Parts: sequence; C-alpha cells; structure tokens
Amino acid sequence: MSASATKQGHPLANLLVNVIVPVMALSHLSKTGDKLWNLGPRGALAVALVPPVTYGIWHFIVSRKLNPFSLVGFISVLLTGGLTVYLWNADGTIKPDAVLLFGIKEASIPFVLGLCVLMSHRTPTPLLRMLLYTDTLFDVASIEARVDERDAREAYDRLLWRSTLCFAGSFAVSMVLTPLVARHFLGGIDPHAANATELFSTGVAKVTGWAFGVVGLPMLVFLSLTFWRLLVGLRRITGMDDEKLLHPH
Repeated sequence: MSASATKQGHPLANLLVNVIVPVMALSHLSKTGDKLWNLGPRGALAVALVPPVTYGIWHFIVSRKLNPFSLVGFISVLLTGGLTVYLWNADGTIKPDAVLLFGIKEASIPFVLGLCVLMSHRTPTPLLRMLLYTDTLFDVASIEARVDERDAREAYDRLLWRSTLCFAGSFAVSMVLTPLVARHFLGGIDPHAANATELFSTGVAKVTGWAFGVVGLPMLVFLSLTFWRLLVGLRRITGMDDEKLLHPH
C-alpha cells in the first residue's frame, strides 16, 4: 500500500474514533447524578468532541489534508450534544418538540452529506474520491494513466458521475430512515414527565444502536453496489484486472 494511502487512515479506525466512541459518550455520559460518569449533557458533549477533534488534528499533521470523517463526526456530535443541551430542562423534563427536532437533526446530516457528494463532483476534491474511490483501495494513479493511454477520459468521467449518483443514494436512504427510527424509539416519551431526560437519553442510545442495522444495511447495499459498478466499469475502460485495480490488503 502506498504511503499516501496509509496516511488517509483505516476506515474502521475512522468509524470507531469519529462515530462510535463519540456516540457512546453522548449516550452514556449525558445523565445527571452522583456517579462519576454522570457528567450531564454539557460534560458529555465536551468528552464526545475530543476523539474526532484529536484524530482530525493528527490526520492533518500527518497528511496535510482535512479528514472528512473527523469533520462529519465533529459536526454530528456538536449537533447531537448541542441539541441535547437545548432540549433538556433543568427539572428533568424536555421540550415538547424534542422528538421532531431530533428527527430533523438525524435527517439533516445524511442530506447535507449526499448534497456535498453531488456538488463536489466537479471540484478538484470529489467526495467520492475521498470516501470510496480512494488511493487506499484503488491504484488511482495507474488507473488514470491507463485511461489516458486508451483515450478513454470521457467514459471514465461518465463512470465516476454515475458512481457518484449511486453513492449519494446511500445517504438518501439514511435521510429517510433515520427520522423513522428516531420517532419509533422517542415518540412515546411524555415531555412533561419528571424523568423525561433520562428516557430521552436511553431512547437516543437505542436509536443509535438500531440505526446501525436499520440504516447501515441499506447503505451497505448501496455502497457495495457503487463499489461493484466502479470495478466493472474500470475493468471495461482500462482492461486491467482486479489485482491491478486494487491495492493489496
């Protein structure tokens, strides 16, 4: 694997540091109480922001490039934690529109990501290249050299655009499903109940856990389809086999 590919970071490390750890911190540290780990929503927000910020700074120092996973993780944590601070009342109740606002927040992140994927296609740094068609997985330099040799740039650009549309479709699925999951687990909470904040925190943890399956599985299907379309199209355009198209892992 090339040095530039290594600098981009392992996808599982990105997922763990920028998504899973911050979400777990928000879910389990936001409660108020006498226990050491009951930090309250503001303390939990501060702790949850540390992993994506630290990882993003480290990545920038090593590669001199912004880590899109860290940026998304930071924004997601800031939105979730900031919304929690706003929705929770000091007496243990929550705002009457808590479920609606949380659902909108859940849908807003994949919506913005999908839009950014489409809008970035004509820029020097398309998100498809940063998130899926990366130097970590594909030998992009060799692929593009072969494309130029065959004078197949038009077909290559068309393949990347269609792959971008398919890739953006994965975020569209998430945008539709995440508010439904949030409503299912949070919709029955009485906002005026004395323990509404605790119930809300527990519900958010369930939303997060179930979203990995309910949302993650359809997104995985779209991502797999996009990856497959890229491979098939690149084989046809370049005449290269998978061993030459992909970096060994």
